[in-house]
Amino acid sequence: MDFSGPPRRRGDENLLPMINVVFLLLIFFLIAARLTAPEPFAVTPPEALSETEAQGEFTLFLAADGRIGYRAMENEAALQAIADARADHCARTDCAADPPHLTLRADAAMPAADLAQLLPRLSTLGFPRIELVARPGEAG
Repeated sequence: MDFSGPPRRRGDENLLPMINVVFLLLIFFLIAARLTAPEPFAVTPPEALSETEAQGEFTLFLAADGRIGYRAMENEAALQAIADARADHCARTDCAADPPHLTLRADAAMPAADLAQLLPRLSTLGFPRIELVARPGEAG
């Protein structure tokens, strides 16, 4: 007569479903996350009475001292890079039917005259719709 207990199961068999769940969660968060390029420099957006989220395909940064940034490039290189990125985008999609939007993250200390001089140049790069990011401000 054999009085020994039932054979013990190995402990690592219970670990496999947990590993599967962790990898599924990792894949979910990688797919669901919205990855953005790092800002070339910090800007403080101007204040507005209402807050709206700018939804452009491209984001251009404007510093208070007049620097222009796109991804890791600045000034003329940034403008050339955003024009190239727009051309690549338009090669994949129909930009005639749905032109790409440009999001401007301008510093609040940037003079409005400098911004006004830059807007026609951005329009000639192929961005007919340009949205300025603003932060909510106090009603005066």
